[in-house]
Amino acid sequence: MTVVQDGGGDLRVAVGATTVMRLRLEEPLDRLKLSDTPEDLHLAISAVAAAAEAVFGWRPTLERLVLDLAAGESLARELMNHGLVVTAGTELVLLPELLMQRPNNWLVNAEQPPLPQLHVMTDGKRHPRRAPKPAGKVYARFIPWLGEVISFRVADLDKDLHLLHRWMNDPRVDAFWNEAGDLEKHRRYLSGILSDPHMLPLIGCFDDEPFGYFELYWAKENRIAPFYDADDYDRGWHVVVGEDAYRGRRYISAWLPSLMHYMFLDDCRTQRIVGEPAAAHSQQIRNLEVSGFAKIKNFDFPHKRATLVTLLRERFFGDRLWLPAATAPATRS
Repeated sequence: MTVVQDGGGDLRVAVGATTVMRLRLEEPLDRLKLSDTPEDLHLAISAVAAAAEAVFGWRPTLERLVLDLAAGESLARELMNHGLVVTAGTELVLLPELLMQRPNNWLVNAEQPPLPQLHVMTDGKRHPRRAPKPAGKVYARFIPWLGEVISFRVADLDKDLHLLHRWMNDPRVDAFWNEAGDLEKHRRYLSGILSDPHMLPLIGCFDDEPFGYFELYWAKENRIAPFYDADDYDRGWHVVVGEDAYRGRRYISAWLPSLMHYMFLDDCRTQRIVGEPAAAHSQQIRNLEVSGFAKIKNFDFPHKRATLVTLLRERFFGDRLWLPAATAPATRS
């Protein structure tokens, strides 16, 4: 869905070339008034969510939106059932920290519920059975301050091997990953990650242009588990930013919170994201602290001295860390 600001406070939500909902943002009350509401309630819910995301993106300091549905009682009930709105007296209120936890706006397979819990053993480690790995694109989000869409897709051995090979042989990357080598080495490496149930390799793109490689892991089965009290649904990550054009704070402020957003949305039981950057990598640790991670302790892996950092779901959504507070929003048309 695309949200277009037609002028003044008039908004239009469209699917392709078809307008599905019109709204008006009335100020100074920050009231979002609906008109032309579609009869399909599921489409209406998606349109309201898309419009609210756009408004909160354009106005990152906005605390809430009052939703004026006129006579839309059935829509109001469905919005409450989906957790998109809360009541404040007689008013329906949209809160950004609730809106951003609804996966439908960003996840490709948002309708698929979390896998029922069944504990299993792997190499002496007890953990929940993990869902089958997805394929293709898993997440997409419009970044207001860049005017670009960031997306993550599952790495494909045939399609992405040469990308990974080039990136891993970049001296700046190899200084931290130590994985430089020939094409066959990287074929074995990526094949191993793809076949490991606790790992998910992703390719990050801006407007479909690949820029980085991300490895997500479930902490309970990972090498990090012995070093802290890992929860069943804690998740962690590693990153390679392979393209020079996408390095720097401007892009970190887009891909880092978007990756965290994806992990929190992918399973609603994930309450904590962990990381283990090299303790000597002070710049990366500063970036993580600015992005809401807490530095817990230093510890020793066999291959490096690392710093344990954690990000809580409550902090990410409560402090609205998907948007950098100092960034001026940009409109999208």
